[in-house]
Amino acid sequence: MQFKSVKVPKVSATIVGQIEDMILDGVLKPGDRLPAERDLAQQLDVSRASLREALGVLQARGLLQARRGGGTYVCDVAADTVTEPLIHLLKQRPDAVGDFLEVRSVLEEMAAQFAAIRANDVDREIIAMRFSALESTYQTAERMTNADADLAFHMAIADASHNVALVQVMRGLFNLLRATIADNLDRIYAEAGGMDAIRRQHRDLYDAVMAGDGDAARRSARTHLGFVVSVLRGSADEILRQERSRRRLENIDG
Repeated sequence: MQFKSVKVPKVSATIVGQIEDMILDGVLKPGDRLPAERDLAQQLDVSRASLREALGVLQARGLLQARRGGGTYVCDVAADTVTEPLIHLLKQRPDAVGDFLEVRSVLEEMAAQFAAIRANDVDREIIAMRFSALESTYQTAERMTNADADLAFHMAIADASHNVALVQVMRGLFNLLRATIADNLDRIYAEAGGMDAIRRQHRDLYDAVMAGDGDAARRSARTHLGFVVSVLRGSADEILRQERSRRRLENIDG
């Protein structure tokens, strides 16, 4: 009878695995700073040499970054998909925003449905906190503050889906859309009743997720993103019409 030897993994490999899992699960988020080396070694109950080896591996994989002046931070693993040319495209082509939002709509429908079904008490507490923070920004906050609160609310729902692939794809998409979301909200809120409509849609989505109603949550997400897409597409079409008219005017002989 032939037995296989039992191999105990290196301590550093175990540390790497734990931190990778925390990043993938969204426990450690982009921009989070890890505890100081001494404190982290104590929390993990490992030597500082093993910890340094593990951190070196994670930095080489592009998951952590040691910044000048001290501190080790979590990198944005979805950032590589968000390139400057794409951001430039969104800024120069308002009609392209609708295309990205259509993709977001499909993802958000799934996220909302999964979150309603899978969210635990802690998830619902986080969603409630994000929703409350969003509610406080509609009338008094700067547009970018409102935009960040909006994305944080939607991201909390995505996190509660407990689908790590969905979470990472949505995080990358949100990073891209954040470059133009403040301008987009200005266009939406400029519509008669636009802010009230968005606020009501967020409430419906929140209520459905918190009630654990997957079908209602999916419908609410579809209604919300469908409204956003329709307004922005209409606004983009108007911008293009204005641009065509301006060019015609410039070509008229004086």
